[in-house]
Amino acid sequence: MSADPSLRAVKSWPVEEAAKVEARLAASPKPEGAPREALFQTGYGPSGLPHIGTFGEVARTTWVRRAFERLTGLPSRLLAFSDDMDGLRKVPDNVPNRELLAGYLGKPLTAIPDPFGTHSSFGAHNNARLQAFLDAFGFEYEFASSTEYYRAGRFDAALLRMAERHEQVRQVILPTLGPDRRATYSPFLPIHPETGVVMQVPMEEVRPAEDLLVWLDPETGRRHGTRITGGHAKAQWKADWAMRWYALGVDYEMSGKDLIDSVRLSSAICRILGGTPPVGFTYELFLDEQGQKISKSKGNGLTIEEWLRYAPPESLSQFMYGQPQRAKRLFFDVIPRAVDDYLANLEKLKAAPDPSNPAWHIHNGSSNDPGSPISFAMLLNLASVVNADGPAILWGFIGRYAPGITAESHPMLARLAEHAVAYYRDFVAPQKRHRVPSDLERAALVDLLQALRTLPAESDAEAIQTLLYEVGKRHSFENLRDWFGCLYQVLLGQQEGPRFGGFVALYGVAGTIGLIEAALAREAPGT
Repeated sequence: MSADPSLRAVKSWPVEEAAKVEARLAASPKPEGAPREALFQTGYGPSGLPHIGTFGEVARTTWVRRAFERLTGLPSRLLAFSDDMDGLRKVPDNVPNRELLAGYLGKPLTAIPDPFGTHSSFGAHNNARLQAFLDAFGFEYEFASSTEYYRAGRFDAALLRMAERHEQVRQVILPTLGPDRRATYSPFLPIHPETGVVMQVPMEEVRPAEDLLVWLDPETGRRHGTRITGGHAKAQWKADWAMRWYALGVDYEMSGKDLIDSVRLSSAICRILGGTPPVGFTYELFLDEQGQKISKSKGNGLTIEEWLRYAPPESLSQFMYGQPQRAKRLFFDVIPRAVDDYLANLEKLKAAPDPSNPAWHIHNGSSNDPGSPISFAMLLNLASVVNADGPAILWGFIGRYAPGITAESHPMLARLAEHAVAYYRDFVAPQKRHRVPSDLERAALVDLLQALRTLPAESDAEAIQTLLYEVGKRHSFENLRDWFGCLYQVLLGQQEGPRFGGFVALYGVAGTIGLIEAALAREAPGT
């Protein structure tokens, strides 16, 4: 791929991040003989399953990586790194055979039997789940196992360097620890030669020249000598992150706001080892509907499975793209807006390949997807009015509104119809409440009813929207928003919606006349 210097003028956060990676490579050339490429990395803790945050981090990193390649013409790689050599701290709640895992606490995840019985270890099982997850979304990446890298010697030189500078590394971390941990801290965690447990113990001696850690087993009082290299020991979290950056030459890695201090400490350790920390990007965390931080342990917020039940994955990408350094609510009510923002950006992309358009990044520059001539919000309104129990009923209206359009010619629209029914059934139907019109609204609805009965048959959505404005202006609404609020609340039983003229065109003038007649016949409770 040839370089595209025109991208430098683009106002787009992935392009701006890509420029930072380019500057890093220029300032810190790769060793002689090494390929001139950028290494992007994402980290994953395989004690749990991939989640919506995993998707967001990999998607965002992918957009920066693609922008880098287009900007510079240089190749790059994305390493999805699994910390599968970490010791199991507690038995997860969502696995079978929990009693089986209870006997393996403290051991590396790749040394623990798979409670699902499908892989060689619990770590291997979750690694497979991670790769299947990433593959399902079409991400391009190289998978890396911490266990394999340690055992294959990929980190040996870096571990010995950290052993040589053991005390300097300790001094970075010690001020952040309480008195008890400060007394025992070492960046090294030896693997117990008999039990296989990842030991968190003080080092009596660190002998880099002899490739040796000397430590005391607190349970037996026995002194052990453990090799630093070859997977016989591993590094603690922040030191491990720094050591990996140094050993692999990572150029870019993003992380959440909750890891700001970890990034700072790991960067300091990376410099002590003689490396340059990667370009970093801090993204904000997601909030639930109450504005509280989303927590996997609490189970608040929205899962990726839930999002994909109600909307296509492209809409999730759209949500992840927008303002990543701003805290955002991640709950069901953000889905319709994300879908329609994506559809609008897809239309813009088909008209012009603009790198400031999120769809340009989502589709790597271009897309042949015909999109949808009908917004998701409109489909939701239609599903609400007809009490849809399946997409087939929606297609009857779609076919009349857009002749010639089929599920085969517009697969995105077909998916949206299915999603709209699911979203309506679970979220809209339980909240649907039709209110009785006020005297002012009743007069305006009677006026609209008469206008629709005389509307020319060839009138399109814009003509109908203009008619709605004209009717509203003839009545004494303080604001026309109140008039359109009446249409949604009285006719559709919901607080808001898309342009009502478009809805009338989709649902049909005759059907809308029926809605108005039903609303005018509706009486207030108790009358």
